[in-house]
Amino acid sequence: MAKFVFVTGGVVSSIGKGIVAASLGRLLKSRGYSVSILKLDPYLNVDPGTMSPYQHGEVFVTEDGAETDLDLGHYERFTDTAMSRLNSVTTGSIYQAVINKERRGDYNGGTVQVIPHITGEIRERIHRVAANSNADVVITEIGGTVGDIESLPFLEAIREFRSEVGRHDLAYVHVTLMPYIGVSGELKTKPTQHSVKELRSIGIQPDVLVCRSDRPINNELKTKIGGFCGVSTKAVVQSLDADSIYAVPIALEKEGLCRQVLEVLNLQDHESDMANWEELVRKLRNPGPAVKVALVGKYVQLNDAYLSVVEALRHACLDADCGLDLNWINAERLEQEGAEKLLRGMDAVVVPGGFGNRGVDGKIASIRWAREQRVPFLGLCLGMQTAVIEWARNSAGLVDATSAELEPASTHPVIHLLPEQQDVVDLGGTMRLGVYPCRLVAGSKGHKLYGEEVVYERHRHRYEFNNAYRSLFLESGYEISGMSPDGRLVELIELKNHPFFLACQYHPEFLSRPGKPHPLFRGLIEAARERLPQSPREAISQHQ
Repeated sequence: MAKFVFVTGGVVSSIGKGIVAASLGRLLKSRGYSVSILKLDPYLNVDPGTMSPYQHGEVFVTEDGAETDLDLGHYERFTDTAMSRLNSVTTGSIYQAVINKERRGDYNGGTVQVIPHITGEIRERIHRVAANSNADVVITEIGGTVGDIESLPFLEAIREFRSEVGRHDLAYVHVTLMPYIGVSGELKTKPTQHSVKELRSIGIQPDVLVCRSDRPINNELKTKIGGFCGVSTKAVVQSLDADSIYAVPIALEKEGLCRQVLEVLNLQDHESDMANWEELVRKLRNPGPAVKVALVGKYVQLNDAYLSVVEALRHACLDADCGLDLNWINAERLEQEGAEKLLRGMDAVVVPGGFGNRGVDGKIASIRWAREQRVPFLGLCLGMQTAVIEWARNSAGLVDATSAELEPASTHPVIHLLPEQQDVVDLGGTMRLGVYPCRLVAGSKGHKLYGEEVVYERHRHRYEFNNAYRSLFLESGYEISGMSPDGRLVELIELKNHPFFLACQYHPEFLSRPGKPHPLFRGLIEAARERLPQSPREAISQHQ
């Protein structure tokens, strides 16, 4: 039977519960335990698929096509374990399921209430993850903070959960903030005390406290917190602000977080193997020469909107022994000030996904600049579509070419709606989502990068390359290097006689992992690194 860990948060939101949950998952895996992690989000949306990136950051897509919170990306990258739609639960999805059951008559005419029906559905979702993943430990992160009205059903559900499993089959981990008051020169424990008091008022006694702070917490303070909050001093774990999220698991390991959780769960504390992870952090802190990468997007005001793209770039830089000098370029600003001004000196250009007209001309201008200046370029989803539009307008002479998404009445819709999307009305969960196969053309750059004939990538789109323009496209120096197995859908394109110019309809950033960068990102960074001035040692080595 699985063991269960519940991660809650107090005092403030965005305190890092997701990273704590992911880090604990990493530490458990380092000891040989299998792990699955799920997120309980208190908002009423069924999923974040229709949310603006400014509301909730990027939408992460699982293998089975679920549109989820970005924390699932952290879970996958830290544990190197694929999550599924079962790992993302929202208030909206819970109420939708309960109402559907009521309409079918599943409750035999009974009055449907928050308790027991809503909380029962929540508990069932947690058990479902345990049954389907067959994990040794299931970690559940509860979104929001203790005291939020929206989170109360989830907190009640995990309180009730205690009666369904043995006392040593679950552990409560509570993450709080310890602010530093500069005037008095003190770290304050009261916010943590009040947060735990709020948690205990609804019947949950935390087993472990993870205290976030910007400076060390001494043993005297830990003893004070433990005494007021009813936990042992060794179960008060400090979590200092880190220079990288990848440094957090190592810091929490030194603080004994995993040992404390295993003790509560009555599981053996096997020897931990974090050598590869420690090497990863060492390389992060001692990078080689930095490559300047321009990320040309329309949501750059919120960096979380492109979280997986940034992490994929970072993974590739680690693999290439170079640093990442990331330049956030607003596509709308690029329209006004020009590509040459904003992109001059860049070693690579990345154009990520997005929706709608805003900033599209700026993306197209950046792609033209990368093509003409022979600067390595990688386009993702809308990035591929805008690369096709750039080709059509500036190479094929189709000056009014565009996407049917942007201009339905276009005379040259080089990007058009997928046939199966023609009659779709609802926007949520109806795109081409999840993993699909892509067959690579032998001898192409894409094929050389992957080293495989067929690859499986995650998708999130409605529009696709218009095959009416395929012949013209191929005649102009471009290559379609990846297609669906039936040859109908264009998945990967590249420009011949260019150092690196590739664009894909899918989202490779979702499959990149620390220590295992995605082949397309690795290829981009390697091409960008070749543009850097050689060090004397490299020049001598190359001459020899």
